[in-house]
Amino acid sequence: MNDFFGKAEPVAPLAEAMRPQSLDDIVGQRHLLGPAMPLRLAFESGKPHSMILWGPPGSGKTTLARLMAKTFDAEFVALSAVFSGVKDIREAVQAADARLGASARHTILFVDEVHRFNKAQQDAFLPYVERGLITFVGATTENPSFEVNSALLSRATVYVLEPLSPEDLQILLKKTGLGVDDEARARLIGFADGDARRLLNAVEILRNTGVESIDGAFVEQTLAKNLRRFDKGGEQFYDQISALHKSVRGSDPDAALYWMVRMLDGGADPLYVGRRLVRMAGEDIGLADPRALRCLRNLRAPRQPGGRARACRSRPIPGRGGKIQCRLRSL
Repeated sequence: MNDFFGKAEPVAPLAEAMRPQSLDDIVGQRHLLGPAMPLRLAFESGKPHSMILWGPPGSGKTTLARLMAKTFDAEFVALSAVFSGVKDIREAVQAADARLGASARHTILFVDEVHRFNKAQQDAFLPYVERGLITFVGATTENPSFEVNSALLSRATVYVLEPLSPEDLQILLKKTGLGVDDEARARLIGFADGDARRLLNAVEILRNTGVESIDGAFVEQTLAKNLRRFDKGGEQFYDQISALHKSVRGSDPDAALYWMVRMLDGGADPLYVGRRLVRMAGEDIGLADPRALRCLRNLRAPRQPGGRARACRSRPIPGRGGKIQCRLRSL
């Protein structure tokens, strides 16, 4: 809202306006927030403890930290590891100490993207967490075992948040009240890719068009190209290349093709994927059928007129149940 005599106030986006106000409002994360589950018990205990929330974007890390402050009637102080340093940490801790002495109110210090802090910056939290002056809540999209100091890990409990399932996203979409048909609903859920914030941002874009009847074609036309979750050299990168290897070892050609195309769609280097395929042909399939390696060698053959590389014909490969097939046409 704009104040006639003051500055203009920002309008909160839909994702912020619909931020859950209680644990029961949260969609998803039932493995942590269901009855008798770890985080539910932590909230019900009435005693906050330091923790690290590890999960993909849009899984509810910031929401859980805010709800913790609200539940325990604590002061919520947020820092971003992208913009903050040791000086900001010391100022936040000094304010927490003064607040505790003046009003006996505890402070929950939330650090977003904590994995971006270096070792010295992470060590700055240790004495204050040890004393109980602050309750440390860190949020990260990277594996804490690799990115967070062991000393800080020993003082905080790690909770793993999962991407929202299609069923969870459908519940969230229903809460927005957006009128869509079945095809549009499926496209929106696919576009979100497990990210609640991405879904709500898409809903807000569709709302702003003013169109009352929204179908799948309109969703496809209005929204930008869907970018899959993929981080070059990060957690998602290794998860997906591992899934590709396991699909080949499990003799599941459909799953193997899915993970390969998903990586390429997410921006993976085709040459890297090609090298991985060569490794799988030599190691995972191996001597079960040497044609697998020969098939991949054909992908590097001189290109035919028209710019397409020669590829082997689709033939079943014996071994591994005979299910792995040479279906690749080109990278």
